[in-house]
Amino acid sequence: MGKKIKKEIEPPPKDVFDPLTIESKKAATVVLMLNSPEEEILAKACEAIYKFALKGEENKATLLELGAVEPLTKLLTHEDKIVRRNATMIFGILASNSDVKKLLRELDVMSSVIAQLSPEEEVVIHEFASLCLANMSVEYTGKVQIFEHGGLEPLIRLLSSPDPDVKKNSIECIYNLVQDFQCRTTLQELNAIPPMLELLKSEYPIIQLLALKTLNIITNDKESRTMLRENQGLDQLIKIIDTKELNDLHIEALAVIANCLEDMEIMTLIQQTGGLKKLLAFAENSTIPDIQKNAAKAITKAAYDAENRKLFHELEVEKCLVTLLGSESDGTKIAASQAISAMSENSSSKDFFNTQGIPQLVQLLRSDNEEVREASALALANLTTCNPVNANAAAEADGIDPLINILSSKREGAIANAATVLTNMAMQEPLRASIQGRDIMHALLGPLRSDNPVVQSKAALTVAATACDVEARTGLRNCGGLEPLVELLYSKNDEVRRHASWAVMVCASEEPMAVELCRLGAIDILEEINLSVRRKNKFSEAAYNKLLNNNLSLKYSQTGCLLSNNIISDGFYDYGRINPGTKLLPLKELCFQEPSDQRAVLLINSKVSDNSPPPSMDDKSSDVGYGRSISSSSSLRRGSREKTNFRISTGFGSPTEERTEPASGRNTVASKSAGKEKGPRKGRGKKEEEKLKEEEEVLAAPKLTGESSDKEWFPPPDPEFCIYVYEVTKSILPITNVKEQIEVLAKYVAEKMGGKIAKDKLPDFSWELHISELKVQLKSNVIPIGYIKKGIFYHRALLFKALADKIGLGCSLVRGEYGRAWNEVKLVNESRKGLTGGLPLPEIYIVDLMFHPGALLKLQSREADLYRFL
Repeated sequence: MGKKIKKEIEPPPKDVFDPLTIESKKAATVVLMLNSPEEEILAKACEAIYKFALKGEENKATLLELGAVEPLTKLLTHEDKIVRRNATMIFGILASNSDVKKLLRELDVMSSVIAQLSPEEEVVIHEFASLCLANMSVEYTGKVQIFEHGGLEPLIRLLSSPDPDVKKNSIECIYNLVQDFQCRTTLQELNAIPPMLELLKSEYPIIQLLALKTLNIITNDKESRTMLRENQGLDQLIKIIDTKELNDLHIEALAVIANCLEDMEIMTLIQQTGGLKKLLAFAENSTIPDIQKNAAKAITKAAYDAENRKLFHELEVEKCLVTLLGSESDGTKIAASQAISAMSENSSSKDFFNTQGIPQLVQLLRSDNEEVREASALALANLTTCNPVNANAAAEADGIDPLINILSSKREGAIANAATVLTNMAMQEPLRASIQGRDIMHALLGPLRSDNPVVQSKAALTVAATACDVEARTGLRNCGGLEPLVELLYSKNDEVRRHASWAVMVCASEEPMAVELCRLGAIDILEEINLSVRRKNKFSEAAYNKLLNNNLSLKYSQTGCLLSNNIISDGFYDYGRINPGTKLLPLKELCFQEPSDQRAVLLINSKVSDNSPPPSMDDKSSDVGYGRSISSSSSLRRGSREKTNFRISTGFGSPTEERTEPASGRNTVASKSAGKEKGPRKGRGKKEEEKLKEEEEVLAAPKLTGESSDKEWFPPPDPEFCIYVYEVTKSILPITNVKEQIEVLAKYVAEKMGGKIAKDKLPDFSWELHISELKVQLKSNVIPIGYIKKGIFYHRALLFKALADKIGLGCSLVRGEYGRAWNEVKLVNESRKGLTGGLPLPEIYIVDLMFHPGALLKLQSREADLYRFL
């Protein structure tokens, strides 16, 4: 045998690095290894980093600080499957950190992660890639990137994956994505509902729960509800709530059913299969608050449809809802109140709640929970709308006090609802009085000043409903409620502007309130609104007219016309024509102004101030006393207004009607005054009359300049006008012929204003000097009408109108140009009969007070007749 020769080992090539095994204990060292070109090192480095990241949030933050994220993103597209898998696993864990998510969005790695969801990849890669997307989809920017990179379709495909973790991550990501409307729309196109319904059969509760939550969101859209019905999803949902073992899914299943009940087809289907009865019994008998709450929400959504309300009423859903009102859970009380609110659209249900729901709802108004109070107030608002019986029931259950308290709530919805209930109650006189007695006007101040248009609108409407008498309106004015009410007229919201106009119209029912509203600028705002075709409404027009009709001084200055039903009262003054938008100064301010070259302000006042000299039976001051009695009897003017209109429009009034006036009428006053007069005025000496006249003027002068010992200011007295009223009441009122009354009154007015004047002598009638002397004598531009002894057209026309209104003689006052004014009256021409019924037709005449006092000119062509007359 030959000798064995030992084989020599060849040394390694000089250019090859000898293998080196390194054991690293620092994360920073491993992060550096992520840049290695060797696949084995990369795989082991990723595996070590994955284990390190699993240990806690601090380690994730450490890896971020060490710069591990950027090299890892490059490994997502590595050729080696193990490296790619390990890098994907790391991102599935790291993406739960908010700072890592932010960096990933900046690095735009979404397309690389979504690429890992392809069917060719391993299940492990699917699991961690879907986990990464689920973490990234929590924030809105992440949702957008996933959707824009087409991540929705592969996620839906993975819902059918055999791996439960992949299913869980995928449905969780989809749940986050469908919060956005655009994603929900795309989801319908991708037919995602069938695989979601399959997840309801999963043995893992978390997967079932996430599937139900996702269905709850997407079934808010009608198309998704239709797809759910077509894929027999309702059967699965009913089966879940029928299974006691699945009680942890009942809440979400009910939420999905609630959405589905909005469709009449689904509602009918559930009723036919007996599912509706199960639902109601389930809601009433369950002891879990969230289940009761979602059941009530299901009823609420379904009850928005009229046919659904009928079905619910047949199943006596009202009893179930009243039971839920007694729940200890505030959430259930809120949901039940909202369901009652929806069911109240059904008249039969509204009647049912009269005795078995309203008392419980009133109790909830006192809850400490603001949301409960808001929901119960909403239910009461709908129950009491157009239903006086329910409004009474709410009041009898002591609901007024808590409703008024809610007006100061911090929740605007609660305030609006409470105001609505109070408005509904105030439609009835007894309830309105009860509301007014609880200082409702002061409670409405806050809502009137709210920035919320709904609250503003409801508050203004409540003012309109409750300010129906003088005391309530005075209370609103005293507490400062008129200012915010007028401010609402500026609103750009149509409903706010309409309701504010309504409230202003109601508040302007008497002269002091109308004057105050005009002072606050209401008349200017309404005038501006009514000039706009878009902004004006029936209430703004009515409010404007109401303000003018109860502030005749302003109306005459602005429009130059007072109708026969515009009765001049004490305190009326003619300032002259003013341009639109110009403020009319109040009488008090005008009285304190010094005399000027401006047009004199004519005052009508038959009241006598308390500091006037005591009336004497022998002289002219006795007439002043009569004037005081006549003017204080305001019932004469008010009571005769309707009678006057009737008498004028039908021709000659009945003497019997005129003489059967109540005790407060002028006839009674005149008869009493006539009994007190000791001697006729004609028996007075001329010197005595002039002396008394001078004394009266001296006594009246301080009052005109505002000098009074009393703190309260009164308009300047006018003793002469008081005499006029007394004499006219005594001599003209008893005349039964309307035309004769007009003629006699016209001659009386002309006599007091300088007598008859020929047209060619009009320039010589020195009325301007007379007026200037009165200004100097009275130390004011305001001149009581009785002081004027030389008057032309506009002086005489005003005096005629004022005296005619005192005795109930209907006439209008019209202002012309160049100091002209005239009175128009309606008289019946018996020779002309109406076309129907043979009734006489009234005709309009102008009363001559200057050239031929008492003459009547028939008005046919207004311009021609006025030119000829004036």
